[in-house]
Amino acid sequence: MPDNNVVAPALSELLTHSSEKWRGFAPDVLPLPVMEMDFPIAQPIRDVLIEMVNHSDLGYLGPVPELADGFASFCAKRWGWEIDKSQVRIAADVGVGCVEVLRVFTKPGDRILINSPVYQNFYNWINEVQLEKVDVPFVKSGSESDDVNPWSLDFDEVEKVYASGIKVHLLCSPHNPLGRIYSREELTRIAEMAKKYNVLVISDEIHSPLVFKSHEFVPFLALSETAREVGVAVTSASKGWNIAGLKSALIVSQNTKIDEVLALMPLAVKFRSSILGAFASAAAFKDGEVWLDSVLKTLEENSIMVRDLLSAKLPSVKTHLPQSSYVAWLDLTSLNLGENPAQTLLERGKVAFNAGYMYGPQSSQFVRLNYATSPTILTEAIDRIVKSL
Repeated sequence: MPDNNVVAPALSELLTHSSEKWRGFAPDVLPLPVMEMDFPIAQPIRDVLIEMVNHSDLGYLGPVPELADGFASFCAKRWGWEIDKSQVRIAADVGVGCVEVLRVFTKPGDRILINSPVYQNFYNWINEVQLEKVDVPFVKSGSESDDVNPWSLDFDEVEKVYASGIKVHLLCSPHNPLGRIYSREELTRIAEMAKKYNVLVISDEIHSPLVFKSHEFVPFLALSETAREVGVAVTSASKGWNIAGLKSALIVSQNTKIDEVLALMPLAVKFRSSILGAFASAAAFKDGEVWLDSVLKTLEENSIMVRDLLSAKLPSVKTHLPQSSYVAWLDLTSLNLGENPAQTLLERGKVAFNAGYMYGPQSSQFVRLNYATSPTILTEAIDRIVKSL
């Protein structure tokens, strides 16, 4: 499959896959929740994995300077960000990375800020390190349109929480499930508040490779010296190149004092990650841009397709065009599907989505739809919603 023509295979092929997305439901259920793409992997990743397996090169993870080199090259080309490669660390995945950063910067009982609706595992990570969650939810500040994401933060409320003595702000940037890109001005305000109130910003940037061409993503640590004084980024090639099962992520700092604290993390943080994942990620960052750009084109077309299908078949369902990644956030309030619309759709329509309540208590009437698949499957998914009514 040439990298400039990345398309999803037929449903019959996908049903043979072994991942959670395709084994987590009965065979008659169309699964669109788990955040993985249905596209063939990039050829540079395929090549390095085949070579390592053919040479029985499957031992413990050792030094991988290729990964920091590849990431630095990608940052420079994609965002004009020149990084200090010595402050790039390896972890098994973004969740592990965030938890281990929290372990060295906080103690049980400290307070941490999130902004719901937000990736459901944020809640699990916070519980794992026994922190007290403080939530300043996003507010819907306008109608859906092609150009403007209708969700925004109440920065006055955020500052009140900063001033109240929180230790960490856990940021999802780009945002999941809202598909939202923080502007340079928004990130600047966060960085300046963090410095003023002595707050650490942990920026989960796992979706950063998946930003659509008409939008600008600003890595938090590329923003300013102030951001580098208060920030840690945790990221991965796993979402951008669909290799989550290979287990490799990056913890990135760009400040000496932050780096000194991160050095307190156990050595096992690196060694628990995967040798296959580290070298596949290096290949993705170094040689995977042609594939990535093709996928981004497909994803943007699919996001428009989902909006248009809903407009034609379920016009009362509200959504917006994401600025990044591959999930649509659907407001099903008008369909009157009960307390848990996702469960109702699963039972009636044999179509699976992520339930909105997982992302925040105010989102119970929403579902998250993964559109990184074929137009045929997306059309069938919307049709199954219609049939459920």
